[in-house]
Amino acid sequence: MTGDVVNLRQFRKRRERTEKEKQAEQNRISFGRTKAEKSLTKALNDKADSRLDQGRIERPAADEGDAGKD
Repeated sequence: MTGDVVNLRQFRKRRERTEKEKQAEQNRISFGRTKAEKSLTKALNDKADSRLDQGRIERPAADEGDAGKD
């Protein structure tokens, strides 16, 4: 019934190292791109936003003075 003895300090340091490595990987993905890649991503996002806005149906705003006159 005895478990393995674990040095908590080493366990904590190992866990922190892996978390830092995960963050470093995310930063490499986010910030380690060329200017062309960044501009392409921005252009694709702008195009997607404009397409989304084109499909939006504008509804006329209700007059605030008419509310409560029923």
